[in-house]
Amino acid sequence: MTTDTPARLLQLLSLLQTPREWPGGELAERLGVSRRTVRRDIDRLRELGYPVQATLGADGGYRLVAGKAMPPLVLDDEEAVAIAVGLRAGAGHALEGVDEASVRALAKLEQVLPSRLRHRVSTLQAATTPLTSGDGPTIAPETLTVMASTVAGHERLRFAYRAADGTESRRVTEPYRLVSTGRRWYLVAYDLDRADWRTFRVDRVSEPFATGARFTPRELPTGSAAEYLRRSMQRRQDSYDLDVTFAAPAQTVAARLPGWLGTPEPVDEQTCRLRATVSDGKEWMAVRLAMLGFDFTIQSPRELAEVVGELGARLKRAAGTTRP
Repeated sequence: MTTDTPARLLQLLSLLQTPREWPGGELAERLGVSRRTVRRDIDRLRELGYPVQATLGADGGYRLVAGKAMPPLVLDDEEAVAIAVGLRAGAGHALEGVDEASVRALAKLEQVLPSRLRHRVSTLQAATTPLTSGDGPTIAPETLTVMASTVAGHERLRFAYRAADGTESRRVTEPYRLVSTGRRWYLVAYDLDRADWRTFRVDRVSEPFATGARFTPRELPTGSAAEYLRRSMQRRQDSYDLDVTFAAPAQTVAARLPGWLGTPEPVDEQTCRLRATVSDGKEWMAVRLAMLGFDFTIQSPRELAEVVGELGARLKRAAGTTRP
């Protein structure tokens, strides 16, 4: 019998989070209490925001249903390890759909994982190799989780940084946002030593350290971190102007484009046009555009149009046909 009410509530919540209906008698037997106590505990869970649905009948049953808000979850050891391993596997690459929210979730989970479970997660990840991965550089999940926690907690971040030319430096920053471009992670932050905003490629960051010093977030010069990153890339010498027309509605295309590329403008109901300044390689951009799943026409640059043509011809040969 569980006499400690908080412990009993957690045990009851763990049972209810299994996707099934629990008869009141079975819950009472599992918890070692009376059915009346079960009903009182159910009422306490409802007061805490857990939407517990009761069904009528001889025995009566209870199940946890979807509510208007996301209440805290109770995970057993195996579930916690499985989720942490999955998030770590995705966080190591700047994958589409695995954005800052996923990294924040990983940071929160690893913060409360007992050391024995954290060791299991690290061991399991080290012993497995994914069949496929992104073509961008891999990143230690610990680096992302430290950064995400400082972003969420408005805490100054110190790290070592290696620039594109190999120059190494130490930075103290006020981190603002992590941004994924689909190939790489970037940190948008205010650099205290340089008294200006900067973007940092996370794969060039090492020894990230949360200093514990809190700060009040500054106002970013642009409307969003993604827009700031896009403009930062425009200033680089290896950038170029992209102009492409899609044979699809602007809203449909925008839903599949990464935010840092900007927003396509409608030409008519079934056509839109995207203008952006990018620094990604033209081969990668050709593949990215093709993978969107829409017919498109490259207006500029001419070199990108040539790369797209070469890619199309190569794919036709791979398919065993040279027909236009």
